[in-house]
Amino acid sequence: MSGQKSAILLLAHGSPDSPADVPEFMRYITGGRTVPDSVIQEIAHRYSLIGKSPLTDITMQQAEGLQDKLGLPVYVGMRNWKPFIAEAVRDMMAKGVEQVVAICLAPQNSSTSVGLYRKALMAELKSGISLQFVESWHDHPLLVQAFAERLEPVWRRASSEVGAPVPVIFTAHSVPMRTIQAGDPYEKQTKETACLVGGKVTGLSPELQHFAFQSQGMSGGPWLGPTVESAMLELRKQGHQGVIIAPVGFVCDHVEVLYDVDIGFREFAREQGLKMWRPESLNVSPTFIGALARLASTELARAAGIISLA
Repeated sequence: MSGQKSAILLLAHGSPDSPADVPEFMRYITGGRTVPDSVIQEIAHRYSLIGKSPLTDITMQQAEGLQDKLGLPVYVGMRNWKPFIAEAVRDMMAKGVEQVVAICLAPQNSSTSVGLYRKALMAELKSGISLQFVESWHDHPLLVQAFAERLEPVWRRASSEVGAPVPVIFTAHSVPMRTIQAGDPYEKQTKETACLVGGKVTGLSPELQHFAFQSQGMSGGPWLGPTVESAMLELRKQGHQGVIIAPVGFVCDHVEVLYDVDIGFREFAREQGLKMWRPESLNVSPTFIGALARLASTELARAAGIISLA
């Protein structure tokens, strides 16, 4: 690999350590813009209900698993909380890293996530360091396989319990409509991930596969839909007794899964007389760690000219 000292950098959103950290956390998310107290209180309340978001701990475990698999140092940088991307980059440079493969733990590319992570990274990276930045990996075969491995047993069990094939609502985090209208590939890529995952589950017919966007923001104009609630109402109207919510825009447990899905959507399903299931998040799935390793190895090989740039 051209003799350079190489490292992998995993980039993620970040999550506050406790509900008390939410006001500061929100300032990072909004770039310092004022957030209404009602919004801060609601978000702090959600974090209090799940105790603590495990996002940072799980991301560190993912990095450890990847490091063990590759035999290369793996760093973690968060955009909105500690350890910040800037800290991770300075640490890498202090240790003499010359070649970096950056992988965002958001497989689908959006300017609201991947674009901001890249901006934070480039602001700190010294010239002369070789960077391979993975723009998106929403259709990576091992990512798709990892999601399907989590979904298939849940779908079979749910369908057996209900006595009929249960529909699946694949989800990803919503983004402002203006982002999509500006040409962002995120909506297309999230739906492609869902389609590929659904296609890997034997017996899960296309008419049982649905898509909705979750966790719409509380401000800033219209957000991308349809909502999960509207999708559930439509499935109930069609006579279904249950539904599986399968997030494919997230690769580990955090507030959007543990609160929005496990508390919010579960309560809504109960109110509508629907049973609800959710597959386990990828977290430290060996297949998922394998996807990260394959991504990193491919980028390193490309940088060394071992595989074609085409």
